[in-house]
Parts: sequence; C-alpha cells; structure tokens
Amino acid sequence: MTTERGRAAKPPLCVLTIAGSDSGAGAGVQADSRTIQALGGYAVTAITAVTAQALRGVTDWQATPSALITAQIRAVLGDFQVAAIKTGLLPGAEAVRAVARELRRHPRRPLVVDPVIGATSGTQFLPPAGLRTLRRDLLPLATLVTPNWPEAEALTGRKVGTDADAEAAARQLAAESGCAVLVKGGHGRGALCRDCLATADGRVRWFGSPRVAARNTHGTGCVLSAAIAMELARGCELEAAIEQARQFLVRGLKQNSQTRWGPGAGPAFAG
Repeated sequence: MTTERGRAAKPPLCVLTIAGSDSGAGAGVQADSRTIQALGGYAVTAITAVTAQALRGVTDWQATPSALITAQIRAVLGDFQVAAIKTGLLPGAEAVRAVARELRRHPRRPLVVDPVIGATSGTQFLPPAGLRTLRRDLLPLATLVTPNWPEAEALTGRKVGTDADAEAAARQLAAESGCAVLVKGGHGRGALCRDCLATADGRVRWFGSPRVAARNTHGTGCVLSAAIAMELARGCELEAAIEQARQFLVRGLKQNSQTRWGPGAGPAFAG
C-alpha cells in the first residue's frame, strides 16, 4: 500500500485468531474478525474446526487436522507482523499441543485464551484430555484466559455458582497457570454483570456493568476476547484493555438487542 506521495503506508494492526468457523457467523473466527475490524485492526486466521450451526445451535462439526492448523499459523506468523493472538475452539489435546508448540516459537506477543469447551446447545468440542493439555501447555503462555462460569468449573474442578465462587476459581487458576484470569459473569444473576480478574501475583479486580436484556447473545465470549486482544495489540495495559472491550461488547448487545434474526439466539455483535 502506498500514499498519494508514493510513501509506503503502515498496515493496520494484525491480530491472529486461532478458532473454529461458525457457518452462522455469530461466533468463532467470523465474530472475531468482525470485532477486530470494527476496532480498526486486520484479522488473520487459523481455522481449527468447521461447524454447521446457525441460530438454533450446532448440527455438525469436524476438526481441522493438527498439521493443517500448524501450517496456517506458520504461514500467517511468517508473513504478517502480528501484534496479538487469541485462541477459541481447540478440538482436542493434539490441536492444543500443536498450537502451543507454534506459539512458543513466537513469544512476547499478547495471547488471550478463550477456553471454548462446548456450545451452549450442548455440543462438546474439548474433551477432558484436551482440557488438561490446555491447562498444562497453553495457559502458561497466555497473557489472559477468559472462562465463563461453567468453563471455570471445568478448569479448576471447583463449583462456580456465586460471585464468591468465581473469585475463588479465578485466584486458583491464576496461581496454577501463572497467567491472568478473567472469570466472566454472564451466567450470574442480578442487575449487574460482574467479571472477576485475578492475576498471578494475587491481585483481584472486579468489573461491573448493568446487565443488558438482550435476546441476541451468541458469540459474546468470542467478541469480548477478540476485543481484548485488539486492545492489547494497541499497547493497552491489561485492565484498560478489559474495560474497553467490555464497553464495546455492551454497545454491541444494546445495538442488536431487538433484532429478530429468527429462531434461537442471534449474534451478540452484528457489526
């Protein structure tokens, strides 16, 4: 790209999303890419699985071979100046090991791990062996991991049903993994949606905002984690990145709250 005066123009910030494809485009790499672009970045991708899903849930899916996941990551990181990375759906232990192996070759980039275990409709993507591998191999590389309450339960073996439980799980996982942990409060109740951030050095901060009454909530975790990755790519400190990403998600939920897409939950952020 060149300017009118012939000088080379600087490309936009690139963020790599390593995640599954959603045929309904409400979650996965489609939601990540839409979010990154809306925030002024350029999304590059490594597809880990292809899912057949729309508004009523997942009807079929197939994992991408680990060798092809590896090839995609190598191609992108070999040519683009990637400023931050996020992961989403990783379909099994072998895929997690492949991703972790490649990311170890490219340290010093912010990494946000959205630990997608299954779809809301019930489809399971990451079995227990994959979850153990995620904890052992990928989380120690992460800047931040962003589990919801069920994912925090699965990662810690601790029941999460209250804000106090969420804080205990966040503290435990941060201490065990060495990365910061944001346990999201979307599964909670009450007028406020509260997310708990715990860091490896024992600090805790709560983020809160009025809960949005929205029928379209598909992909909220993808949008939030992609927005955090984009803000980290800009050079924001972690807490500022989380705060700005939460505000972005709330705006998207409000703007899209009354859209009637059809049966089931529509996308949380439609762009």
